[in-house]
Amino acid sequence: MSDQSNLLTRDQIAACVAADLEDNWLVNLGIGMPTLIPTYIPQDRDVMFHSENGIVGMGPPPEAGEGDPDLISAGKGLVTLIPGGAYVHHTDSFAIARGGRLDCAVLGAFQVAANGDLCNWRLPHQNSGSVGGAMDIAAGAKRVFVMMTHTTRDGDAKIVAERTYPLTAGHVVSKVYTDMAVISVTADGLILDAVAPGFTADDVQAVTGAPLSTGNVATIEVAA
Repeated sequence: MSDQSNLLTRDQIAACVAADLEDNWLVNLGIGMPTLIPTYIPQDRDVMFHSENGIVGMGPPPEAGEGDPDLISAGKGLVTLIPGGAYVHHTDSFAIARGGRLDCAVLGAFQVAANGDLCNWRLPHQNSGSVGGAMDIAAGAKRVFVMMTHTTRDGDAKIVAERTYPLTAGHVVSKVYTDMAVISVTADGLILDAVAPGFTADDVQAVTGAPLSTGNVATIEVAA
């Protein structure tokens, strides 16, 4: 396989996702990598971000030393509030998530199956855990984008034919963004849309646990 130094950084993955979020969408951002996305939204695109702990209109992280400790994301990271943004009650926040009002949710994952099953709340060897709001958000959003590394630290595939991890929500994932590729989840199977510079379709297939359709594969554009 190609040099692992070609793997996309977390910020490059976030920029890739940001480019695919459409104008006037309301988008939930999960904890971890998804919180990097607001920084990379094009200035001429109006995307509103939701955080389930009660923010509609969440902005990017503040500059160093300028954060408000009362303004945090669901992952407890400091964020900002855009003009027109609002704090809402937790009940109202989940009414948005459960009521089909989210155009998209961007979540992290431990495993994604070829049928769109999402597993992101507990690893198999863990005896306890909490699914939190991920189940509600994944089930309620119109589409779910996943951001994650393509493999585990041991090199095992995180995109698989059938899930082996505890389920968060079934048949919900629309698209997967990894440090190697962008993959669409369709009724006809997984489609390899694009690969990171320095990788080939064969490289990606070699570390993916399910067949990929590779008819028309682009190269991800990475800013210098």
